Order: sequence, then C-alpha cells, then structure tokens
Amino acid sequence: MAIKIKMGSHSRILSVGSYRPKKLVMNSEIVDRIESSDEWIQQRTGIQSRRFAGDEESVVDMSCWAAQSAIERAGLTAADIDTVIVATITFPHQAPSASTAIIERLGNPTAAAFDLSAACAGFTYGIAMAHDFIFAGTSKNVLVIGVEKLSDFTDPDDRATAFIFADGAGAVVIGQSETPGIGPVAWGSDALNRDAITMDPPWTLMRNAEQKSVAGIDWPNISQEGQKVFRWAVYAVSKAALEAIEQAGLTVNDIDVFIPHQANMRIIETMVKEMKLPATTVIADDVRINGNTSAASIPLAMDILLTDRPELHGKTALIIGYGAGLVYAGQVVELPPKP
Repeated sequence: MAIKIKMGSHSRILSVGSYRPKKLVMNSEIVDRIESSDEWIQQRTGIQSRRFAGDEESVVDMSCWAAQSAIERAGLTAADIDTVIVATITFPHQAPSASTAIIERLGNPTAAAFDLSAACAGFTYGIAMAHDFIFAGTSKNVLVIGVEKLSDFTDPDDRATAFIFADGAGAVVIGQSETPGIGPVAWGSDALNRDAITMDPPWTLMRNAEQKSVAGIDWPNISQEGQKVFRWAVYAVSKAALEAIEQAGLTVNDIDVFIPHQANMRIIETMVKEMKLPATTVIADDVRINGNTSAASIPLAMDILLTDRPELHGKTALIIGYGAGLVYAGQVVELPPKP
C-alpha cells in the first residue's frame, strides 16, 4: 500500500518581533582594552555601538520577549503555534533545548520544538525549514527565532572580535498563504574553510584544571580570520544571493529591500556592488547601531526597518545569512503586512 501524503499550502511571514538588550555600549567603552579607536572600528566595520545583555536578559528571556511581540502582531496566541525553531549558538546548555524552555514559558508546552545550530545563517536556515514544513502540511504556524548572547563568548581583549559581536533576539511567525510569500532557498557550505570562524576550546577541555591549563584559556571564545571571511562573504555568498533571486523567478530590479546578515558594513556595501543591486533598493544597516548579533541579526534588522519605514510592509525582500561553518542560506520573501 502506498503512503498517502496530504500537502499543505504556500507560506509567508505573518509578523516580526524583536528584543534589544537595555545596555548600549559605545565604541569608546571598548577601545582601551584592544588598543584601538572609534575611528578604526568604524572604518573597518561601520559599527558605532552595540547592545550587551545583562544577567536578567538570558537567551530564553530575550527569545520570549521577541516571540510574544511577533505572535501578537500576527493576531495569534501561543496556542496557535505548532512548531518552534530556535537558531542560536550561545544557549549555554546542550540539553534540554532553548526551544522547549521557550514554549513552556509561552504557555504551549506541547508544540514541536528544536534548536538549530547554523551560526549567523541559522535564521535563514530556519525560514527555509518552516516554509517546507508548511508546504508539506506538517505545520500551520511556525515560530522562527534567532537569538544570541554573544557577549558571553567574546574575549574583550581580542582586537579582532571584541568590537564586533552583540546580543539580541528576533522572531517571525510563518503561516499559510494562498500565494507564495517565501521563495526557494539557496543554501550550502564551504566546509573546507570551516576553521575561519571558531569557538574554542571545546567544552570537553573544560572538565578539569589540567586540560584548561594546556588549552591556555578557561572559557570558549569566538575567533575568526577576518580577511578570509570577508572574501568568502563578498564573492561566494553574493553568488548565492543572486541564485535565490533567480530561483524566485525575479531579477535584482524586483528587489525592494536587501536584508543581509549584519556582519559588517564593508561586507554589506561590497555585496551590494557585486550583485549590482539598483540604487532604489533599501539596504538594512542595523549593524551600525546594534553590532553583529549572528542568528538574530536579520529579524532584528527587519523589525527596525519596518518600524522606521512602515511603507516597506509587504514589499519584496532578499534575505541571506552566512557564518561559521562556513554556511549560508538565503531566499526572497514578502515582508510581513502591517500588524
């Protein structure tokens, strides 16, 4: 007997919500420890400030605040969410997952829930999976959260990374649609260069004092080869972004808004030139004020854009995430309607 499959529907982003930590940290508060300057940081990355979460702002806390906003804006309740995907690399527990802690707190402890580790591409990986779940009929309303507390894993004395990373959470609700609102994903990896971004040492070296002494460090911190990541993002990821546009049956002239991972303004500006996006395309630049929040950066940038530019609701946007692995994922989406 053949297996019978009930197909679902098209999908779209119904809403977006975000949470930004209370503490705003200017470049001037970081430069002395890394023997740098505000001018050097801005020239290198475009970053002017970032937000660091306090003890009362955990990965789960920030996720719930962002999720509640997104759910309310979608006109739904937590009970309407049947699947939760949490993209993060900074939840400090291997098990149980952040996602199950979040759904318990939101009041829907029976939803399907799992964490996703794809670093800065985690959110766009989650979007692709949510779309497929709905199209296959597996889910009806999927909550995708990107959240990071990178300040817990950043060495404040590392001149290459101390000024880059930040904290925050963004969430979207993806639901059923009569017409396509999310295009095919263009994704992949460059695993041969996976060591260009790392978080070392591994947790297994944290088990005793002797191992920690050999490792020469007492806590995992993020490090990266900046130039290698820059070249990969500008050239390889730009090609993937163009592939996502083509797979959606569109051209660069159809893209109203470009919301890439907020890694670095130099990368973003060079990608725009490499892709030949028209001057009319609105470019997200949230990294200037809120730093690189990894998996949280795209929904955070999306929310601030729609808050500042409400006329962008419902417009066609290209989103693409890329990061440690080296992994990437991108798709064309219709931005959510006005709540």
